[in-house]
Amino acid sequence: MAGEVIDLVAKARTGTGKGAARQTRRGGDVPGIVYGGGEAPLPIALDFNALMTRLKAGHFLSTLFNLKVEGQPDQRVVCRGVQRHVVKDLPTHVDFLRISPATRISLLIDVEFTNHAASPGLKRGGTLVAVRPQVELEVTAGDIPDHVEVDLTGREIGDVIHIQDIALPAGAKPTIERNFVIANI
Repeated sequence: MAGEVIDLVAKARTGTGKGAARQTRRGGDVPGIVYGGGEAPLPIALDFNALMTRLKAGHFLSTLFNLKVEGQPDQRVVCRGVQRHVVKDLPTHVDFLRISPATRISLLIDVEFTNHAASPGLKRGGTLVAVRPQVELEVTAGDIPDHVEVDLTGREIGDVIHIQDIALPAGAKPTIERNFVIANI
């Protein structure tokens, strides 16, 4: 699991549309929307600095958040998209999807390679080529892994590591059916 659920604080927005979004941006916030879960969409405003801190920390699109909106019950959400300014690359709008812990979602999960020293192929001068530094997995929202670990112990030059060669976390499965390549030496 990716650790504890991170709190994300937001304010409810009154208006929707282009004019209300621009007014929210002028106020120093980033407009957003929370949808799904069989409920009506909820327009929100996130503090710009807090959002930038979360974005720069990484894994924003694969993190489960506990969204706290004043006057609303806490909701578990995952980010489904961050729209950015064309030139400045700053966030201009954020989309969140409400989920329950049992909901299955598709996320990009980082691949981490371990035991480099235990690989004879790397010791003899081979190079690890990560074909896919991230893999898209279907996981339950309550069990989102931080990363997928690939053990390089005993790997020789010319070895190819496929998705079926690695142990995936419990309940996780790749979204692509075929046995694709993760890396090679």
